[in-house]
Amino acid sequence: MAQRSARLSVMKAMPGQREAIAIVDFGSQYSQLIARRVREAHVYCELLPWDVDRVTVDRLAPRGIILSGGPASVYEPGAPELPGWVLTSGLPVLGICYGLQLLAVALGGRVERAPRREYGLASVTIDEPDELLAGMGSPMVCWMSHGDLVAELPDGFRVLAHSDNSPVAAVGDSQRRLYGLQFHPEVVHTERGAAILGNFLTRICGCSGTWTPASFVEESIAAIRTQVGDGRVLCGLSGGVDSSVVAALVGRAVGDRLTCVFVDNGLLRQGEAEQVTATFRRYLGPNLIHVDASQRFLSALSGVTEPEEKRRVIGETFIRVFEEATAASGGNYSFLAQGTLYPDVIESAGAGRSAARIKTHHNVGGLPADLRFSLVEPLRYLFKDEARAVGRELGLPEEIVGRHPFPGPGLAVRVIGEVTKERLATLRAADAIFITELRRAGLYDAVWQALVVLTPLQSVGVMGDGRTYANVAALRAVTSQDGMTADWARLPLEFLGRVSNRIVNEVPGINRVVYDLTSKPPATIEWE
Repeated sequence: MAQRSARLSVMKAMPGQREAIAIVDFGSQYSQLIARRVREAHVYCELLPWDVDRVTVDRLAPRGIILSGGPASVYEPGAPELPGWVLTSGLPVLGICYGLQLLAVALGGRVERAPRREYGLASVTIDEPDELLAGMGSPMVCWMSHGDLVAELPDGFRVLAHSDNSPVAAVGDSQRRLYGLQFHPEVVHTERGAAILGNFLTRICGCSGTWTPASFVEESIAAIRTQVGDGRVLCGLSGGVDSSVVAALVGRAVGDRLTCVFVDNGLLRQGEAEQVTATFRRYLGPNLIHVDASQRFLSALSGVTEPEEKRRVIGETFIRVFEEATAASGGNYSFLAQGTLYPDVIESAGAGRSAARIKTHHNVGGLPADLRFSLVEPLRYLFKDEARAVGRELGLPEEIVGRHPFPGPGLAVRVIGEVTKERLATLRAADAIFITELRRAGLYDAVWQALVVLTPLQSVGVMGDGRTYANVAALRAVTSQDGMTADWARLPLEFLGRVSNRIVNEVPGINRVVYDLTSKPPATIEWE
């Protein structure tokens, strides 16, 4: 049997065939933003833990290294250290905040506690543009977040920029192609931050920005063919963006050796099972097996209230249904394709050991140990918007690639507490009203994700002349670029009032509606 450790990443199966940047993660809350900005410049990158081994780095074959910020102080006991391979690699290096400070100390400089901590916006004056700051206006507004500063530069470094509170806001050693920024260019509040990163990628690392959806499709098809060989592949369809793109990509690679299985787990949105079946038969054209396992999932979830246990139960049941569908179809399948995305990987295990696991995603951490398939995960190192771009490149219709994200465990993580058929029906009806009204008001595409949560709370209400004691439903809508961070959507009050009125009047069992005003962080987008 193939174990989970046998999973192969398409992104790692093509070393040396793309320009790449290694981002060493020291636990900064902005590390994923660095990756986003590099990807936006059409350069591939990966987040690597600060104690990553050299073999992993060599497999990536980076053209440069970016050292992220982090919450530690360089002199704290147990603080993350600069990996030895960074300086021996001979590659260009850009240290950001904590990364700059580590670089300075490793090369003989000195870091000390700043007389005054610097958080938020600061005016930075450029003293010497060099290649890193070429073309930047001065002064420029930058985002600072630090309590230490570089007090003494290593030999060979020059000050490129300063702020009132940071005499060393940017430094460089052009001979060794080593650079550092005390501010965060990846944060949108930094003026021309993307351009600064662009200078590092193009002028210093020599990247030309060739990583595009078209190049990704070409590389991935070749990698899938290499991984699968003459084998046959199963793909689980949920109707969401991720599984749809995977199905199209794998289908392009292996043709009729792909069989798509759509499992109706009873945890889908209103009318979704019928829509998914019709859509994929019309657009994707691979063999499609439709399995109605709704009662089986509901039985397995009976009495389960803890979110992580829900994910485990759903993940294991999902795989067992797959195995049975495979046996019933008479096919000899060795591979399972699934739509794991980069945020799934980061949130489930952390990009590095300094990152805490937030929650287990059903297509990352909920798989059984005795899984009988090798995994094909071509989107494993893509963000959601990148997956959408690949879907469009593959010719998928907008009704698929433009859909809001939907969690693998489905509505089970939007019913707080025990999942029952009755509570699911209540949630489906409320959710359908919310999404319908968003589309009707032209707001659906203006938000990243919108959902309804059925809480276990009950409240007193009055309908007609009678007293009610019914459920509280929570509306949640967020804006985001990639789902790693999100802000609550400022939906019009009139719109929220209309949705609330419809839900309370049309959905039995709900007599109160609230709106979630919490951003991510500190909250996650889903409640469970």
